[in-house]
This record gives sequence, C-alpha cells and structure tokens, in this order.
Amino acid sequence: MTEPGTKRRRKRGRGGRPKSDPAAVRRQTIGVRVNASEWDQLQVKASSMGMSPAQWLRHAALARMLPRRPAPELNRRAYADLARVGSNVNQLAKASNEGRIPEQPRELFRELLELLRDVRLQLLGAVDDCEAD
Repeated sequence: MTEPGTKRRRKRGRGGRPKSDPAAVRRQTIGVRVNASEWDQLQVKASSMGMSPAQWLRHAALARMLPRRPAPELNRRAYADLARVGSNVNQLAKASNEGRIPEQPRELFRELLELLRDVRLQLLGAVDDCEAD
C-alpha cells in the first residue's frame, strides 16, 4: 500500500486488454428501426442461438443467401418465346424418332433442346453464368 500523497508507479506492459487486429475492429454502425413485435421476435431468435440481437442480425445479413432478384420483363418474354421454339424443336425430334423426317440427326435435336433449356434458365436467373458452362 502507498502512503497518502505519494504516487503509485505503474508497471508498463502488464494487464489491460490486448489490442485487437485493426482489420477486425468494427467501426461502422447501421441503425435499424423495429417495432415492439419485431424487437421481441429478434430477441427470441437471437437468444435461441445464444447470440445478442446485433450478432444475430450480422450473421443473418452476411451469412444467409438472399432470394433471387426478379427477372426483368424482357427476360420473361424471351423465356416464353424460347419455350415455343423448344416445343417446335421437340415436335421435330419426335417426328424424327418416328421416322417421319428422313435421316435427321437425333443428337442434334437433343443438343438444341438442352441449349434452349439452359438459355431459358439463364434468362430467369435460375442458373449462374459459371454453372452454365
């Protein structure tokens, strides 16, 4: 113990909280307003996961997949047009399989139908560009 009126010497480099990695320090805040019902739901969900509401929101926002964006109307129309083309190609393939079209390469029809299906799915955003290759 020190006597009154005397200064205590601090030991340098001992105790205290260690410095965090500067890249990991959270400095930005996002203000989100919720009503009482939403707050109650948020607290229940966070506590069921053993998290604070802030931790739960951070995890929910950054770790979960978002729903796909709606396809533009132009893509929807192109999708429908390609569906009609695909139907016609399918009819030609059927006719070829039945022998009504002489010596048509059946594999070509199958490849064309597969390409049409892939393009249609890409128009709707159901297939990523990297998955289509």
